[in-house]
Amino acid sequence: MDCRQEPQNTRDLTRREFMREGAAAAAGIAMGLSSLSQAAEDAKRKTRSYSPDMEYRPLGRTGLWISAVCLGGHWKRVNTMVPDAFKGDSWLDATLDNPAFKKNRYDVVSKCIESGINYIDACTKEECVTYAEALRDRRESMYLGFSWYQEEMRNEKFRTAQALLGTLDKGMREAKLDYVDLWRITMHEQSGRHTQAEVDEMMKALETAKKQGKARLTGLSSHDRPHIKSMIEQYPGIVQVVVTPYTAKTKVLPEDSMFDAMRKNGVGMFGIKPFSGTSMFKGDSSLDSPYRDEDDKLARMAIRYILCNPSVTAPIPGLINTQQVENMVKAVQDRRQLDLAEAKELEAAMDRTWANLPADYQWLKDWEYV
Repeated sequence: MDCRQEPQNTRDLTRREFMREGAAAAAGIAMGLSSLSQAAEDAKRKTRSYSPDMEYRPLGRTGLWISAVCLGGHWKRVNTMVPDAFKGDSWLDATLDNPAFKKNRYDVVSKCIESGINYIDACTKEECVTYAEALRDRRESMYLGFSWYQEEMRNEKFRTAQALLGTLDKGMREAKLDYVDLWRITMHEQSGRHTQAEVDEMMKALETAKKQGKARLTGLSSHDRPHIKSMIEQYPGIVQVVVTPYTAKTKVLPEDSMFDAMRKNGVGMFGIKPFSGTSMFKGDSSLDSPYRDEDDKLARMAIRYILCNPSVTAPIPGLINTQQVENMVKAVQDRRQLDLAEAKELEAAMDRTWANLPADYQWLKDWEYV
C-alpha cells in the first residue's frame, strides 16, 4: 500500500466508519459510512481514555473504538532505561519485582492513558502479570488483550478446550483479573500446522469463555495468512480480532488478501512488528542515543504508512519510555500521507532493515506482500 496514492479524504473516512459501543452499534452501521451517526460519535467519545487529540478506529464490528496506535506488550530494550532489568539476555528475563522496572511500566501505561491510547496487548505470562498490576485501580482506563502463550496452542499440552480454559483461569487468577477484554490465543506462527480438531477445540474454548463472561471478545494470533482467512470464514463471531504482522514494508495485494475476509466479516486487526522488531533503528532506543531524532522520525513515518490501511485497527509497538509514547501520538496527529521525500527515506530505511534482519526474523520478509 502506497500512502502517496491515498485519497486526501481517507483519514476522514476512517473516522466516519461504522460502529458504536453497546446497543447503538447497529444504529451506526445502518446509517452507513457516508456519515458518522451521532450515536456512534457519542460512543467513540465514551471509549476508554478518550482524548480529542487521538484518532480512534472501530475494532471491526465489536463495537469498541480503539486508539490508532496502541501499546504492544513486549518491552525489548527496556534495559536501556532500567540497566538491571534483565536477569539474562532476553527481555523475557525481566525481573518483574524490580521496583525500577515496575515504575517504568507504570509510567509508560500512565502516559498512554493521558494521551488517549486505550489498548494494551499482553501475550506472555510476564506481560499479563506486569500490565494487570500497572492497571491496578484504573482497570477501566484501558482495554486489555490477554494471551498466556506458554500455556496455549504452541504447547502441545494445551490444545484442548479444557486445558485452554484452565490457562485462562490460571492467568486471570495470577494477574488478579476478573475478566479480560480480549482473549486472543497465540497459535503456532504457521497455524495451519494445527489439526482441524485442535482448531475446533481452541474455538470451543474461546466461545465458552465469552459465554461465561470471562472474555468480552475473542480472537487469535497467527502469522499464517491463508489459515487466518480460513478461520475467519469458518468461525464467524468467534474470530472477532486477529493479531498478526504488518510492517512498514508491507503492501496489500489487490485481490484475495486476508483483508477481504476481515472486511466482509467485520474482524478487527492489531498489527505486530511495526518496526520489524527493533531492526529498523540505528540507535539503541536510549534517551541519549545519538540516533534518537532519526529513529523517532522513522518510527513516525512507519506508523503513518501502516495506518494508510484502514483494515488495520492499530499497530501495537512496544514502548520503553514516555518519550516514545509521545512520539507515537505525534505520528497519529501528523498528516497521514508521506510526501515523495519521506516515502523515499522510509523505503531506503526498510531496505536496510530487510538486509540486516537477524536470523530469527528472516520470516518477516514473507510479509512484504499480503
